[in-house]
Amino acid sequence: MPRRPVAVFALASWARRDVFPADLITRLRHLVDIDPDTTFTSFRDPDAATVLAEADVLITGWGGPFIDLDVLVAAPRLRVVVHAAGTVKNRLDPVVFERGVIVSSAAGVNAVPVADYTMAMLVLGAKQAFSRAERYATAVEGAPRDWLSGDGTGLHDCTVGVVGASRIGRLVLDRLRSFDVEVLLYDPYVTAAEAASLGAERVGMDDLCRRSDLVTVHAPALPETRHLLDGRRLDLLPAGAVVINTARGSLVDTEALTRVCRTGAVSAILDVTEPEPLPPGHPLFALPNVLITPHLAGAQGRELRRLGEFAVAEVDRYLKGAPLLGQVEPARLPYIA
Repeated sequence: MPRRPVAVFALASWARRDVFPADLITRLRHLVDIDPDTTFTSFRDPDAATVLAEADVLITGWGGPFIDLDVLVAAPRLRVVVHAAGTVKNRLDPVVFERGVIVSSAAGVNAVPVADYTMAMLVLGAKQAFSRAERYATAVEGAPRDWLSGDGTGLHDCTVGVVGASRIGRLVLDRLRSFDVEVLLYDPYVTAAEAASLGAERVGMDDLCRRSDLVTVHAPALPETRHLLDGRRLDLLPAGAVVINTARGSLVDTEALTRVCRTGAVSAILDVTEPEPLPPGHPLFALPNVLITPHLAGAQGRELRRLGEFAVAEVDRYLKGAPLLGQVEPARLPYIA
């Protein structure tokens, strides 16, 4: 009888529970031998060596251990790593690829709720919903009813600047086709023709800042993208512009953003910050034109099972010899989010 492939969970216990509910565990166990009650957050665990020695498949996720040469030596049968979360950047050593191990990520699935969050914030940000709600809540009897004013608000006929034609950026670009907006795109790796096919005009970063009513950031964190939105570029934004960042906090200069938001010239919606989290009492928390959410744009709650569904389907595809939909190309590893 041929040996059944063996899989091992390497992620936080809460992630195993929430990403892989009982019905997905049942489907997974039809494909591989796996103990759903054993999951590793460190391969230094005394039991890890025994389990790794038999592992053909590693199913990783949030809270999972770093995968390096030591892990590969301990897992000589390992052929595929399926990451049931977003990015695998900084979660594995490139030696994994050099040893011929295939890596797949559910980043494409995790991108969907981020794009949905972004679209919601574009609509609400264009309406100045958060600052107007603050004025509404704090208005006193007899005060000017300026919280009612909607002059110059709304997404219709706006110019939206998208920074980065990443996986999430492209989903946002696709969703923007449903709105009557002009779309600008900054991405040095995208041609003008490709930008046009995505429904956008390819522009330089400074031009995007000068022309955009709303700027939404979807570029990876790289040395060259650090403070891509710095003080000089934030000063280029039109009065009343909104900055939305769901990518990485390092892309926006926090000090400079605080300065322009304090004046009221610019508003911001941030799901990521630098540092993350911001220290208690940071001035951005107190500004009525700034909304900061705790890195929740990605898969949350009921959305998490979609990551598990994808991971189980990837294991199935791998065992059937079919192409993996989330396969990570080693050359792209430094440039992903």
